[in-house]
Amino acid sequence: MALPPLPVDSALDAIGNTPVVRLHRVVPEGHAKVFLKLEYLNPTGSYKDRMAKSMIEQAERKGKLQPGMTVVEASGGSTGSSLAFVCSIKGYQFRVASSNAFAVEKLRTMRALGATVDIIHSPSDCVTADLIPSMIRHARGVASQEGHLLIDQFNNTDSLPGYDLIGEELIEQFPNGIDAFCGTFGGAGMVTGVSRVLKSRWPETRFIVIEPESSPVLTKGHAGSHSVEGVGVGFIPPHLNRSLYDEAWGISEEEGRTMCRRLAREEGLLVGTSTGLNVVAAIALAKELGPNKTVVTVAADTGLKYMNGDLFADNGKNQDRIYVPN
Repeated sequence: MALPPLPVDSALDAIGNTPVVRLHRVVPEGHAKVFLKLEYLNPTGSYKDRMAKSMIEQAERKGKLQPGMTVVEASGGSTGSSLAFVCSIKGYQFRVASSNAFAVEKLRTMRALGATVDIIHSPSDCVTADLIPSMIRHARGVASQEGHLLIDQFNNTDSLPGYDLIGEELIEQFPNGIDAFCGTFGGAGMVTGVSRVLKSRWPETRFIVIEPESSPVLTKGHAGSHSVEGVGVGFIPPHLNRSLYDEAWGISEEEGRTMCRRLAREEGLLVGTSTGLNVVAAIALAKELGPNKTVVTVAADTGLKYMNGDLFADNGKNQDRIYVPN
């Protein structure tokens, strides 16, 4: 039995070193082995904790962030929660531009961690082509005030060292190599950071980036509306390095949502929709590669962030049984 981790000095030290589990029941026979790295076990329930810590600490080292300043960002909620978490520990104020298009759990989490949340209204309650750019414009306006720093996740390369650590952990967890890796992208820091580490060690590792089929910026050249939070931002993010991925795939949102429900009921894993897309793509890769190969993807965030929505809404197969006491 593995020893439990040693005590740490701060919740910031609890970020990373996440386990990897093999998927069994959702992967058909004759496919490659599929593994899921459980990034939802980071403190705020997503891999964005890695990025937030890296960006804030680099801003401190460079003198851009001083005591008493306010950090500003545009976020659908996971990055915002991670930044609010880091800022709360370090004593900074945090203000975020977000939207009603994102899960209420994420908005409440940011507020609970001390953030001021500015809501950019989406009339359709969906992530439209202009929503994220509108949020970014608002954040830039707020950050123009004295004593405010826009952390700028979409352009800030200080996020990448945080994501490099996922790749470094995977190298330790898979000493015999990884045949293929796939992942959705929003700001693209995760796919870029992981790819540059894995390909530096194993150049032949096949690397696939995933986007919602209904917003096919890479695969078809145009944005669209969708409900997959944290990805499909409506433009090609600056971090996305074409030399570091082999193919781009569009995956159906409905297939991803169905996979989330299967993962919960068949594998005991509660994950968000972007992870559902990741696993759908990983299984397709596993089919192509066949037995004795290894495919890895990540569980980007926890499904507990989506319990107020319809992702895990009852489908009639497991209705509550109500008993009236005598």
